[in-house]
Amino acid sequence: MRRPQFLAMLAGSALTGCSRLATSLDDNAPFHRLLQSPEKLDLAILGAGQPLAREYPDRDISADFRQNGFDLPSSPEYSRWSANGWRGYRLFVSGLVESPKSYDLAALRQKFRTRRQTTRHDCVEGWSVIGKWTGARLADVLADCRPTPQAHYVVFHCLDDDGSGTLYYESLDMRQAAHPQTLLAYELNDRPIPLKNGAPVRLKVPTQLGYKSAKYVARLELVADLGGANGMGGYWEDRGYEWFAGI
Repeated sequence: MRRPQFLAMLAGSALTGCSRLATSLDDNAPFHRLLQSPEKLDLAILGAGQPLAREYPDRDISADFRQNGFDLPSSPEYSRWSANGWRGYRLFVSGLVESPKSYDLAALRQKFRTRRQTTRHDCVEGWSVIGKWTGARLADVLADCRPTPQAHYVVFHCLDDDGSGTLYYESLDMRQAAHPQTLLAYELNDRPIPLKNGAPVRLKVPTQLGYKSAKYVARLELVADLGGANGMGGYWEDRGYEWFAGI
């Protein structure tokens, strides 16, 4: 699905606030020229000027960060990694990048500047919790792999499935991926992310509803368009949920 068609579909959605933002981006000629520029995408520029989610003092952290979504990944590899301090796990970045790479947890911690934020997680079901997240900015990881000018979306392929073998996935466009609060998180409340909350690496996007913050992330794939093998851009979006899902 081409970008204008995709945003036109969003304009008719139930979440009118999200639709207005999507439509305004669709009509923003300078933004599209930036995305389509033959020069290498500058993720810092893409992320500049976006509204920030509210950050909270640590005293507001919820006593328990509620579990939601699918059961834990059931693959033998995941069981082995979780039992051995995540040795063997790697996060892969592939697709429309000049330098495909993979990172273990040590590399994510050591190679990229550590970012922390205490933000609210808003579930589409109507509940919220506040947690302190630590990780690497998604923009920093993508910049390390050098996206090509054709890369307009990041697809997050995950390890958990819905019980029928269909794996969870999500996506962001390059502007959302460059947001300064969008993290590839490996800690929650100053401890490694618990299994129930998406260990070892979880996407955290505090400016969008909780289902955008995909858990158990295994691979980032940069693509030109959604549609086809990339569906409507996410597991729940394929079932009628909003793609943008802004708060």
